[in-house]
Amino acid sequence: MKSALPLVVDLSGRLVVAVGGGPVSARRVRAFAQEGAVVRVIAPWVCEDLRDLVIDGAVEWQAREYAGATDLEGAWLVHTAAGEPHVDRQVAGDAEGLRIWCVDATEASATAVSVPARADVTTAHGRVTISTYAAGDPGLATSLRDGVADAVTQGRLDLRRTREHRSAGWVALVGGGPGVDGLLTARGHQLLRSADVVVVDRLAPRAVVERLPASVRVIDVGKTPGHHAVPQWRINEILVEEAGRGLGVVRLKGGDPYVLGRGGEERHACEAAGVAVEVVPGVTSAVSVPAAAGIPVTHRGVARGFTVVTGHESVPGLPTGGDHTLVLLMGVSLLEETMGALVAQGRSPDCPVAIVERGFSPTQRTTVGTLSTIAELARERSVESPAVIVVGDVVRLGPDWERARPA
Repeated sequence: MKSALPLVVDLSGRLVVAVGGGPVSARRVRAFAQEGAVVRVIAPWVCEDLRDLVIDGAVEWQAREYAGATDLEGAWLVHTAAGEPHVDRQVAGDAEGLRIWCVDATEASATAVSVPARADVTTAHGRVTISTYAAGDPGLATSLRDGVADAVTQGRLDLRRTREHRSAGWVALVGGGPGVDGLLTARGHQLLRSADVVVVDRLAPRAVVERLPASVRVIDVGKTPGHHAVPQWRINEILVEEAGRGLGVVRLKGGDPYVLGRGGEERHACEAAGVAVEVVPGVTSAVSVPAAAGIPVTHRGVARGFTVVTGHESVPGLPTGGDHTLVLLMGVSLLEETMGALVAQGRSPDCPVAIVERGFSPTQRTTVGTLSTIAELARERSVESPAVIVVGDVVRLGPDWERARPA
């Protein structure tokens, strides 16, 4: 084909006849069935993938050779991939005589109808089908499709729509990971490329925010220890208000929205107001920051489990053995009280402790000690938030333990 007019065809409830039972036929038959077509396969045998569709009742299989034009009566579309050139030519010729469009999967350069390379991508606005066509060159079409699909899913294409074309706003609670954009998920990048408003935390990946177009309104609601400039109830209101104006809103948070991030409160506020809300998990700092310092929160023969708690409050009753790792977030301000409480609960004063400041940043720093010494070491080194505190025998596995050799 030297030229083509791409069309979108609704096959729901319409008969499609597929001649051939091999893998090429299986891929197309599955696509036809997923779009709601009534699919009839004519082939003396079928491959495993087609057999599964038959068993599931998704398609009808007539286990025989192609019998001629009568097999195509009533069809809206025909697909042939019999694997025998004379059969495929006969099917295409019979379809032409009946004025039924026929896809000849064996002749990409000569078929009257082609199925473009296709991929379905979920965006903030719903499902989008990306299809590409390159006359007689399915390999090129596939490469182009994959490139566009990757650009969309990785957030490299700007999908913002003007407000007047949007029927309803939405909110996405996006976990930004430990603050570096390389650890933000592909879905997070994609939603940021669709957002009109970004409500950002202090520990969110700022490099991503700085690269947003000037048309995107950034609302900074970052909290610092002891200073909450924008209370949580007001953040909830902002999300609902902006989405209520028909805007796409990304709530970009550090770590994971559901790990001590109040994501549940924000989701409930949106749902109570009837706002569509999506939660995009992030790489939690509770695991990733210790990993950046070479400390695994679990390790065979050392620690079989771990607990994550906030350091803002009293530490609840927890396992006291060094083989159970404790990770404290936001715990620098109450460090001395928390370490004392852990000893009072039964942990050994010699239990190893590590404080990892500014994880993944160029100024990352690790301070190691024990429950009895870490508070004083932190004062001497002027340890500050943001920091993740790790308590347990796994601290000995990190490189800083050997270098420091704490008493």
